[in-house]
Amino acid sequence: MKIIDRLYEKVSQNGFVCVGLDTSMDYIPNKIKENKTIAEAIFAYNKEIIDNTYDVCAIYKLQIAYYESYGLEGMLAYKNTLAYLRQRGLLSIGDVKRSDIAASAQMYAKAHFEGDFETDFITLNPYMGMDSISPYEKYIESGDKGVFVLLRTSNPGAKDFEILPVEGEEFFYKVGDKMKELNDKYLGENSYGPIGLVVGATHSEEVEKIRNRYDKMFFLIPGFGAQKADSMNVYKLLQNLNGGVVNSSRAILKNWQNFEDGACRVGFYARKKAIETFEEIKANEVL
Repeated sequence: MKIIDRLYEKVSQNGFVCVGLDTSMDYIPNKIKENKTIAEAIFAYNKEIIDNTYDVCAIYKLQIAYYESYGLEGMLAYKNTLAYLRQRGLLSIGDVKRSDIAASAQMYAKAHFEGDFETDFITLNPYMGMDSISPYEKYIESGDKGVFVLLRTSNPGAKDFEILPVEGEEFFYKVGDKMKELNDKYLGENSYGPIGLVVGATHSEEVEKIRNRYDKMFFLIPGFGAQKADSMNVYKLLQNLNGGVVNSSRAILKNWQNFEDGACRVGFYARKKAIETFEEIKANEVL
């Protein structure tokens, strides 16, 4: 089964939540950190989250900066977390936002689609042009790997470039149209392709147009939870509660901090928040 069809099936079975394993040592209770190296503590925390959420989410996203910031110890935790996800048959996104061309991009592709840091999907920044995307295509066309390309992001600075007018519409649509053209070459059984888009849910006036225009592209939807994206916007970026995954990181990872017994029940409260996230967005179905 192609990787994009596996993701579609996971969403169908477990819901659209993507658990963001953007783990900082500050998030980890002393009970877990005690007598452990940084690598051991982060992995133990991630494992606790995974073991309690694997059946209520579709996929896990690891923002590599959190791991890089701890040097070799952090990258060991990154490696071990990805290996554990593979061992359990769970899907992963390496949120690496790579952007380079030629041999350098080929090496990035090899680094994140093979070897120690192998993951199922990665994120890419397309703003150097299509030659920053094409080096990943040999992995994409195999059906075993996929990418999520930055399109319309939720950060305030997105206005500096993404919405600049080009030929009568915002620049990001030019990016999306190029990605759509490539994605359509590799559609899976469920009519989605392995080239997805990162689409923030903080721009109410755009969500329906973006969803309709890129109807065969899976969306990675950030901004829900700590970034306060509107749940109706998120709902509109999905298609029949599929066609996208909704990332929540801090809200899930740190939920234990809201409860008196949280340090002893980290996984329980992560699961609770993942379920609440799904239910809050799904509630828009009846509105």
